Amino acid sequence: MQNRRQFIITGLTGSLALAMTGFRLPGGTANTLPAPGVQLFTFFNVIDNNVAGTMHKVAETGVKNIESAFSKKGDYYGMPAKEFTGLLKSLRMSWRSHHVFGAPFKMPAGAKDADGKPMTIPPMKNLKDNLNEILEDASAGGLQYLVAAHLPIGTKDEIKFSLDILNQSAPACKKAGIQLVYHNEPADFKIVDGQIPYEVFLTQTDPDALKFELDIAWAIKAGQDPLQLFSRYPGRFPLWHIKDLSKDYTTVLPVGDGVLDNRKYFESAQKAGLQYYFIEHEAAAEPFPSIGKSIRTINSYKS
Repeated sequence: MQNRRQFIITGLTGSLALAMTGFRLPGGTANTLPAPGVQLFTFFNVIDNNVAGTMHKVAETGVKNIESAFSKKGDYYGMPAKEFTGLLKSLRMSWRSHHVFGAPFKMPAGAKDADGKPMTIPPMKNLKDNLNEILEDASAGGLQYLVAAHLPIGTKDEIKFSLDILNQSAPACKKAGIQLVYHNEPADFKIVDGQIPYEVFLTQTDPDALKFELDIAWAIKAGQDPLQLFSRYPGRFPLWHIKDLSKDYTTVLPVGDGVLDNRKYFESAQKAGLQYYFIEHEAAAEPFPSIGKSIRTINSYKS
């Protein structure tokens, strides 16, 4: 199994009220959770072949909220931000957030795509070098969130480098009316030169300026308890990635087909500060059945 960072490196291989749907969670506590959302990296193997057609099929699954990532076409699946958000609006979906590289990224020599062909992609903007351009696009697309991903964390110096990028970018995003959040991979919880990168980012940044998108499965894979994170840092996790994992945590599965008890995390949504969740099945072989199953499982939590 490859998480998104590994996949890239080894192969690249409306208003809030309208978006929310209320239901009563177990225990009798009235609560509201967002309508279904999806991270478009789920459709990495198909979306660039027919962007409009893919998004029509996404809409048919019941997805309402969209989080985008990089595209082999460049920009936003080959479109300017305003055009892409227009496509989504025509399908009654909302573009809520977008993943950006935190630091410059260079395609490794010899990287190949899923068909074994040399991978070539347009240059990708990053927070360190292209913050103003990224914010202009985000504003044009009406985005509420930008998600910093793939920051270097392999050494103490890299952690400091990435922390500086987050502390410089977050206030600028906030000034532009956009919330910057940080997305975790399993490696974020490993000790590096006596530090845990995720703890550094949580404790050495302004809690109002920088929030977090918790990939719940990756946190669990790294030995973390999301409920403890919610308790220690309440309100800091407005975005989540939701997926399921096999018993040995090596295979991503549709929600409900694996061993993760995602229901209990939704029961703590209010404490976490949840605003949107995005189902993600990284570059799934059959993305539409996977998303459909995940949505049905999450909807079953309402009963």
